[in-house]
Amino acid sequence: MAHLQLKALRKSYGEIETLHGIDLDIHDGEFIVFVGPSGCGKSTMLRCIAGLEDITSGELYIGGQLVNEVPPAKRGIAMVFQSYALYPHMTVAENMAFGLRLAGMKKDEQTAAVQRAAQILQIEHLLERKPKALSGGQRQRVAIGRAIVRKPGVFLFDEPLSNLDAALRVQMRVELARLHRELKTTMVYVTHDQVEAMTLANRIVVFHAGRIEQVGTPMELYHHPANLFVAGFIGSPKMNFISATLESAASTEALLRLADGRLLRADVDATALPGGAAVTLGVRPEHIDSQSASPDNELRGTVHAAEHLGDVTYLYIDVPGAQAPVIVRASPDNPLAAGDTARLGLPPQRCHVFDAEGRALPRPR
Repeated sequence: MAHLQLKALRKSYGEIETLHGIDLDIHDGEFIVFVGPSGCGKSTMLRCIAGLEDITSGELYIGGQLVNEVPPAKRGIAMVFQSYALYPHMTVAENMAFGLRLAGMKKDEQTAAVQRAAQILQIEHLLERKPKALSGGQRQRVAIGRAIVRKPGVFLFDEPLSNLDAALRVQMRVELARLHRELKTTMVYVTHDQVEAMTLANRIVVFHAGRIEQVGTPMELYHHPANLFVAGFIGSPKMNFISATLESAASTEALLRLADGRLLRADVDATALPGGAAVTLGVRPEHIDSQSASPDNELRGTVHAAEHLGDVTYLYIDVPGAQAPVIVRASPDNPLAAGDTARLGLPPQRCHVFDAEGRALPRPR
């Protein structure tokens, strides 16, 4: 295991800076996930940790050792890429042992290391096959096994499941979580898929435009997003956003006026903002009551479309001031259909409010 420390780390390509002073502590044995949209800097960050990219400025420590100038092979890391990169003419066992053979390990030690890794990954029966005889999930296990045999202090995963179909991705997520419990090794995982981030991570690091927007546990980011970007990125479907103005504020409650003049309460401390300030109301699809029977804290709109998925129905509702149709997660037997008027109940304790700069207003203490 190894503790990683990043201090004011920057990466530039000529005059273009892609990482803007990253500060981050990754604990021993932690499964941490870098998540964000394409081009946000998460893979560049991983490659800097691996030593595949030079660090422009700042410091990177692995296990307490400054490694800015240490070559990749001596950093105690192993990396698993999106591409399996297996040698087609070698068996599974030979692929897994290849790095050990190059390092000069004795044959019997190589065999023992491969057997241990194969047992952990439950691929003992595949050791004599060649990659062309394996499924996508099996090939990814072999690629992970090739990393395990090196006994690294840190595993680095760069979108390792993106080439798999949906069912295999679910299966491999379960396998990776089990692998982390067994090995108890520090793992840094890059993905653009927030479902992978939520299901695998001890902590999530949300990247945007080369900066860290927020670091926290999956549920911290879900319940307490720091800003509009994190709120919109974490959660599936994403959080709904509705433009509003601040009517009045107290330390425990804010009263918001919507575009149609309707007033809504939100349990946030908005006392730092002046009356009439522009704000954004945020509420997750699963927190909206699609069959509200009370006019208290209610939105109204017209159903744009209804998606019936068997176990759940998603309603898309046109609401004045909403940045897009409001998505509501409803029960499968919900009777609303396109063209119907919807009355949507919003629990004040489930409402998020963001200021004009996109920062989340705090919850009452």
